[in-house]
Amino acid sequence: MECRVRWSGEGMSFIAETGSNHALVMDGAPEAGGRNLGPRPMEMLLAGTGGCTAFDVVLILQKGRHAVTGCEVSLSADRAETDPKVFTRIHFHFRVSGKGLRREIVARAIELSHSKYCSASVMLGATAAITHDFEIVEA
Repeated sequence: MECRVRWSGEGMSFIAETGSNHALVMDGAPEAGGRNLGPRPMEMLLAGTGGCTAFDVVLILQKGRHAVTGCEVSLSADRAETDPKVFTRIHFHFRVSGKGLRREIVARAIELSHSKYCSASVMLGATAAITHDFEIVEA
């Protein structure tokens, strides 16, 4: 996996170009010299972790031939007060939609993601207490 990040030359805006040929802008808060043109780098890390685990949960349910029709993850996190301001707590709330999804099957998919497949949440678990809960919405 590769990525290149370069400063835009103004304020605190950076452009990331991924190995899959996608680009995104990250920026700092105005009080840090940014212009609020994009998400903060740590927000990207949190969003990437949410995407990683949601991907896993959907894939696990699909491979089990369960009728999943939607998956949304809301994350809330706390960071350390001092540098490096690592994540110290992350809570994941899953909202999984589908037809006839059983609670124990969804719980197992989420647990497999967090303990085995989602490399982002496994890495962040080294510094952060990770918790999760979920709800099932009948489609």
